Amino acid sequence: MKDKRMKNKGKRELMPGLVLLAGFLVWTVLIRHIDVQTAGPGGTEIGFASFNVWFHRLTGVHMLIYTITDWLGLVPIFICMGFGLLGLVQWIKRRSLLRVDPDILLLGVYYLVVIFGYLLFEMVPINYRPILIEGYLEASYPSSTTLLVLSVMPTLKFQADRRVMSAVLRKSITIFVIVFSVFMVIGRLISGVHWATDIIGSVLLSSGLFMIYRFMAEYFDFEKPNPKPEAPDGVQ
Repeated sequence: MKDKRMKNKGKRELMPGLVLLAGFLVWTVLIRHIDVQTAGPGGTEIGFASFNVWFHRLTGVHMLIYTITDWLGLVPIFICMGFGLLGLVQWIKRRSLLRVDPDILLLGVYYLVVIFGYLLFEMVPINYRPILIEGYLEASYPSSTTLLVLSVMPTLKFQADRRVMSAVLRKSITIFVIVFSVFMVIGRLISGVHWATDIIGSVLLSSGLFMIYRFMAEYFDFEKPNPKPEAPDGVQ
């Protein structure tokens, strides 16, 4: 009965991730078909144009905020490198890739999926930025920095909750993750280098991917066999 409840709980945790990914796909399609106007630089098309143009004019362009959030985008990259180093150390010590903690192996796969998503939308642009960056027109959807931050920072909290013994340190990491993530999302939103719909798309995609990663990590915890209890002295 307990095992059944755990499996049902796992399914309930998986569903929000799948719903968010489906929401991202629907959102992407809507952007290509709803209120599409040539409102971008150079006559580029943008969906939800009335809303996007209104919001862009409301916030304006703030290149200082753009530059700050651009450099702070290195933080999640360093976090990825840190977990990669953890996996490498486990691999070397345990002399087998298969003996690396499953949640760390899954984390590597998860980061690769995030990178693939970024590259995919760079190669197949849905829309372009509302301004030129150093004279060039760049793909804008979804916001890559927002996608990176919201995909990686929750994994820092998730892994800290699993591995850090100190309650104070865990709480500090949680606060850091929340404050940093909120700052970065708002910063990219008001910097004026993305349409508002780009940020929304990143939130949907990153949230869905992270929920599925969390489900998979907890599923492998559930599937992990319990260690065989040691026999009492004198018993074989």
